[in-house]
This record gives sequence, C-alpha cells and structure tokens, in this order.
Amino acid sequence: MLTTRGVAGAPDWIGLGTPDLDGAIAFYTGLFGWEYRAGGPETGGYGVFTLDGKTAGGVRAVTGEQAKPSWSVYFRSPDAHAAARAVEQAGGSVPCAPTDVLDFGTMAGFKDRAGAFFGVRQPKRSPGPGAAGVAGSLCWAELHTLDVPAAAAFYGAVFGWETGLTPLPGGGGSYTVIRTRDSGEEVSFGGLVPLSARAAGAVAGPHWLPCFEVDDCDAAVADVERLGGRLTRRPVERQGVGGFADVTDPDGVEFVLIKSARPLGARPSRERPTGTQPPQR
Repeated sequence: MLTTRGVAGAPDWIGLGTPDLDGAIAFYTGLFGWEYRAGGPETGGYGVFTLDGKTAGGVRAVTGEQAKPSWSVYFRSPDAHAAARAVEQAGGSVPCAPTDVLDFGTMAGFKDRAGAFFGVRQPKRSPGPGAAGVAGSLCWAELHTLDVPAAAAFYGAVFGWETGLTPLPGGGGSYTVIRTRDSGEEVSFGGLVPLSARAAGAVAGPHWLPCFEVDDCDAAVADVERLGGRLTRRPVERQGVGGFADVTDPDGVEFVLIKSARPLGARPSRERPTGTQPPQR
C-alpha cells in the first residue's frame, strides 16, 4: 500500500508528458478533482497537480520528437548516481542521466532490460507526493513486461525489491506483488504483469502503468468518457480486491482506475514468482 513516508525503493513521483497541456489539465482536474499549479520559468514549463493542497504529480508538454505521451513512475533513491550504475550493471540503460532539479531533488530516467521506462528521485527539500490513500491519488503501480521473473531479478538488483504471490479469487492463478526490502506486507506498492495479459499492452510494449484510487469505478469511467477519454477494458469486480477499469485520457495515455476493497497486495505469500500463472485482468 502506498504511503507518504518516503520509503527508499517505493514510488515517489509520477509525471505526465502530454502533447496538449491545456487539454490534460482540463481532463485530470475534471476527473480527480485535482488543481493545477503552473511552474515558473525556472521549471521549463513543468507544472504540478495537487489534491486538497497536497502534491499528486507533475505534468509537462512534450512533442512527438521528445517523447511518447505517457505517465512515468519514479521511485525514491538515496543516491541517483548509484542507481544509474546499478541499472547499467543489471543490463538496463540510462537515457536521462541524473540531473539536479531545483529543490525537488536529483532526477534520472532509465529503461529496464525489456525497454520499460522508469525513473528515480533523490529528494532534496521537496517531500514529493503528499496525497496517498485517498480518492484521486496514486494507489498502485504495475509493470507490464515480457518476462516477470527476469523483471523481478532486474528490479531486485537495482532497488532490492522483494516479491510475493497473491492468489487470485476463483482459482485464476496468482499475482506477483512487489514491495520494498524488509518492509513487510503493508508497504507492497505494485505488481508485475505479463504483457500478454492485456491486449493493449502488446501494442504499447513493456511499460509502467499507474493506478489511481476512485470512490466509484463505474462513475469514474463515465467521467473519463464525458471528459473525452476512452474505456479500454470494462470495469471488473474481484472479491477481496475491488473494482478496476483500464482507461486512457484524450491523448491516449493509459492508466487504471481502482476502487479498492482492501489494501492491494495484503497477505502475499513468500513464494517466488518463477513459473507462476499471472492474473488475467
């Protein structure tokens, strides 16, 4: 379960790159009740979304030549330069070398061995996200990847993550949960999913997918469509997990809506993921 306690290796920031800044602001503020705070000239146009005065994520305009429109997930690191070395040693790459960003921290962007982009933030004075555990906040992060055991090994080498298995309701297999080292089940924050589990994933390629908590999944889907987004996988209800739906914003950026029935990732087994059957969402 995501917290704002600043645990090393846990999600620490999310950033949206969009070709239509004004459109994205209208969509996400309308959907989640966020407010938008524009950055000054020193930020290069990077703005911040807030929820009840607490930071929820960042946003900037990108062109097709700069990057594909997407949400990016960043993880907390005590040393961004050491993280970059660990990524390279584990077989990943460093397209965005560690860079100091004002008081926010040292940021870096990486790709894992399968090509999925992710980043790290080494904090300075800025605490990072302040919203967690409430509707409109990031509540989970999923890596859709070609090889779940290989991904577990890669991120374990970079961040020291541990993994466990949560049986799916109805005997539908198991879900690979990730958590920070020696943190206990309460700091589980995401999962590893085979790319084949989602038809859309095969098109997008390996990628991290942010999940946002909502009060009502069906109502949130209706809001997505009203605001110009699109439903890509209908709402599903799983006992003990809750309701969730895959959607995109008007520019095709993927994310997931979740109405949690309980903290995701609770009670995973200690079993390792090799050879397991993934969830079919």
